[in-house]
Amino acid sequence: MQPKKVTEANSLYRHLEKMSVRELLKHINHEDQKVPLAIQAVIPQIEQLVKVIAEKMRDGGRLFYIGAGTSGRLGILDASECPPTYGVPDDWVIGIIAGGDQAIRKAVEFAEDDHELAWKDLSAYFVNAQDVVVGIAASGTTPYVVYGLKTCRANGIVTGGITCNPESPLAANADYPIEVIVGPEFVTGSTRMKAGTAQKLVLNMISTSVMIQLGRVEDNKMVDMQLSNNKLLDRGTRMLMQVLDLSYETAHEQLLKYGSVRDAIAAAKR
Repeated sequence: MQPKKVTEANSLYRHLEKMSVRELLKHINHEDQKVPLAIQAVIPQIEQLVKVIAEKMRDGGRLFYIGAGTSGRLGILDASECPPTYGVPDDWVIGIIAGGDQAIRKAVEFAEDDHELAWKDLSAYFVNAQDVVVGIAASGTTPYVVYGLKTCRANGIVTGGITCNPESPLAANADYPIEVIVGPEFVTGSTRMKAGTAQKLVLNMISTSVMIQLGRVEDNKMVDMQLSNNKLLDRGTRMLMQVLDLSYETAHEQLLKYGSVRDAIAAAKR
């Protein structure tokens, strides 16, 4: 029996080509407003996955995202932003896409249909039972993701899944499935729209909550962010001004001296 694919259901709107630009934008926006409400309904499931990821990472494990197409790109985006935002090593959160790095920009034909490729990709990183692997697939049926999770479970690796269809093979092979049912897309089947937005928001929630649990945020500040450009140097300086009651010039000097907001605060408190 084929799983029900809400993501492939006909759009609620007809004759899009006859709409004015204003009508198109209003209808797209109306559909987008459904996304956070759908996510609100699955916060308990997201919570369970966040807790197990944080627990595994405290013990030295890593977080992997696997996906194809838009879903794979979103996983890579989330993973790539963790080191500069939270100052963590590049290998703490790893995003893998079907077809390799070339698939980030251009589709790689049939890569997502390979049943063995995800495990091969994960094995290159020596994935093991300390880690957590989260599969991302709007349809919940992408073979690359489904069989990747299935093989992970067979090897004692904790799995999570993010999909936008109910009762999918992805959910069946995830220890911690998250099913965000956002309904039909404005353009029928274009899951880069609501489904992609839902996946992005859930990934934001997962990585942000995990990093806070791992102590990478103090109060509401990114105290471990990499000071890789002038904007971030300015942000770090203003954090120190606020926390330590310093002038801009003194705060800037302290930040450059100690190399991070966290270390500058710690030095001041010693």
